[in-house]
Amino acid sequence: MNRFIYSLLLYLLLPLIPLRLLWRSLRTLEYRRRWQERFAFYQGESPEVKIWLHTVSVGEFVAVIPLIQALIEEMPAEEILVTTMTPTGSARVQETFGGQIQHCYLPYDFLSAVTRFFHYYRPSLAVVMETELWPNLFHACGQQKIPLLLANVRLSQRSMEGYQRWAGGLVNEALQQVDWAAVQSEADGKRLVSLGIDRSRVEVTGSIKFDLTLPEKLGQQGDELRSLLGADRPVWIAASTREGEERQVMQAHQQMLKKIPNALLILVPRHPERFSSVAKEGRNAGLVLIRRSEGEVCSEATQIYLGDTMGEMLLFYSAADVAYVGGSLVPTGSHNMLEPAALGKPVLFGPHRFNFAEISQLLIDQGAAQEVTSASELADQLIQLLQQPERRQQMGAQGVRVVEQNRGALQRLLTGVHHQFKEAQKVN
Repeated sequence: MNRFIYSLLLYLLLPLIPLRLLWRSLRTLEYRRRWQERFAFYQGESPEVKIWLHTVSVGEFVAVIPLIQALIEEMPAEEILVTTMTPTGSARVQETFGGQIQHCYLPYDFLSAVTRFFHYYRPSLAVVMETELWPNLFHACGQQKIPLLLANVRLSQRSMEGYQRWAGGLVNEALQQVDWAAVQSEADGKRLVSLGIDRSRVEVTGSIKFDLTLPEKLGQQGDELRSLLGADRPVWIAASTREGEERQVMQAHQQMLKKIPNALLILVPRHPERFSSVAKEGRNAGLVLIRRSEGEVCSEATQIYLGDTMGEMLLFYSAADVAYVGGSLVPTGSHNMLEPAALGKPVLFGPHRFNFAEISQLLIDQGAAQEVTSASELADQLIQLLQQPERRQQMGAQGVRVVEQNRGALQRLLTGVHHQFKEAQKVN
């Protein structure tokens, strides 16, 4: 597929986009708002933007926060633009930086829209996090002579094969516009080269997810939450769970309750629009469930504490004894397991971890994590860990060690961004 056919297909699908936004707004009202940004129609004077960073949603934005903070120390915050695609990502940007930095939704990949986007913001440097490949956006970067960086790139075998099968030529053309790609591992780099990028433009910098910064008072706040949940009862967390996964998590919890009757599950669905349906599912399963957002008191009878708030995942991890990381008992590819590891928590996850293949295997190899393949296996591992404090402590200590030994990607990425930005300034 070439870019002309791709663009034609996009325009044919144009009438369906408002319908899709309306459909998604049935669960998340924010999808009804700020449509003009999604088509790059802006009001007011153009801001002065030097560096633009694109993070698709919450996970990618959280990973890049230290990079943004480092940039703010060196340049005016208002000269940094961050774009997202989802309302939850947008909310997290505003919650973290307020009005310090520029922020908007990234427009859909229509050539007219991305052209308007660049004419309005006029960034000197573009940084796209992970593996967001937008053919018209990348083409416009080349046309506008804006240096383009891919940062913290991870590319699974599955994704690479999908690109090759369905859009090899289109992806190859897009990658020709990339000036520098900072990849997480050698395997990621080889896969990216196989899609068409020049090897000289690829550098292995590691994953900036290892460079996460824990809030100074997190330990104290975690202890305070734990005292409210029950300081003397076993507590585990199932974090960032996806549709179809909560049922398995609840089954595991029910099996575990037969052995450890006072155990408590902190359940945190990945998407806020599913909080209510998950709460209903838990109660229909006969489990005593309360919601954090409603401020109910967690009693000895409570079996599930639903973490239906935003921006508190680290707090929930801190209050738990064992962490299960979701998106992995269903074929989603898993979510970030380094946060609980950095907090010294034993980590469990399912077999579908292709988004974090190298990181998850490293944690397993170092004795910090364990894979489970079913609700029964999850229950068995939880019972063992909750009844064996020494094993919990050993796994947790190994997790902290893995994170500490692999820090440094952020500084390597920042060095690369500095170099590319200086080169861009020379041209301009």
